[in-house]
Parts: sequence; structure tokens; C-alpha cells
Amino acid sequence: MHMNDFVFYFKIGWEHIVNKSALDHIFFIAALAAIYMLKDWRQVLILVTAFTIGHATTLILSAKNVINVRSELVEFLIPCTIVLTALSNLFLKTFTPKSIRINYFLALFFGLIHGLAFAQNLKWILAQDQNFTVAWLSFSVGLELGQILIVSLVLLLAQVFVGFLKLNRRYWTIIISILVLGLALQMAIERRPWKEQKRITGMIK
Repeated sequence: MHMNDFVFYFKIGWEHIVNKSALDHIFFIAALAAIYMLKDWRQVLILVTAFTIGHATTLILSAKNVINVRSELVEFLIPCTIVLTALSNLFLKTFTPKSIRINYFLALFFGLIHGLAFAQNLKWILAQDQNFTVAWLSFSVGLELGQILIVSLVLLLAQVFVGFLKLNRRYWTIIISILVLGLALQMAIERRPWKEQKRITGMIK
């Protein structure tokens, strides 16, 4: 593996998360991390890794044409995953390890959907005869570290508001989840795939 290639694809993975155009992924990570505190960092690290595994799995399957989903549908499904994660947070009444275990499933399963969003880019990489393993591995590492940065910021904010300012932990979770929920709903409405279909149908008539 050439270091220049690693750095190049690492930066793509990093910017896939740490970028103002990656708000959908940032919102999802924020929704996942909203129920945790700084002391739970080990659990959150596992959570982030589960998302990366899911993301990387469908990314490679889609890039290899094992699965093929319309990009319009994927772009719509991504905010839907945020909405469902935020709603799950709102129904959470306790924060025991058992009660928040569902987040591991959400991270892995919804990571599968998020991975489809970048597949077109990897298909282009394959078309250019680049080393797919280098691209995929470097991208995944950049993605993982970018997610760790986002969740670290969320956990630090939780520590400030809940740990130092003594805001009720459930209130903190509700505030973050409702904020993310509202933004994700707006995003889902804007990306709804049937809107384009309706416009095309109208032009045909």
C-alpha cells in the first residue's frame, strides 16, 4: 500500500463525515451518541465501529455490483434512519447497558444504508483501475476517525450540560433528539423520491 494512496482515500473518508455537506451522516452519529455520557466512551467506540462495519460492508457490495439501489432512494433512506434513531431515543426512559443495547443494532443496520451513499464514487475508482483494497480500507479508517471526532464533541457537550450544569440526562437526550429529528424530517421531505416521479409524470401528460 502506497502512503500517498492511503492519505488520499483517508481524506475522502474523513471528509465524508467531517464536512458541512455531510450533515446527514453527522446528524445520524449525533442521534446515536445522544444517549451516552463521556464515561460511556468505550460503548460509544464499539457503536461507532459497528456503524463503520455496516457502512463498509454495503459500500463494497454495492461497488462490486452485488447489490444495486437507486441513488435517489438511498438519499431519502438516510434521513429516515436519522428519524428512526431519534424517535428511539425519545422512548428511552432508562440508560442501563441493557436498555441502550438497541443502538448497536441501529448503528450496524443503518450503517448498511449509509454505505450505499458512497458506492458510486468507489465504482468510479474501480473504473480507473485503482487498488480497490487500498481505497476501501483507507476510506474506512478515515470514516472511523471522523466519526470518533463527532461523537467526542457530542459526549463533551453532554458532560458540560449534564455533568457540570446538572441538566437532567433524559432532558438532554430529548433536546438533542428532537433537534436532530426536526432537521432530518425536513431533509427527508426535500429528498422524497416520489417528488421527482410526480414531476416527470406531469411532463409526460
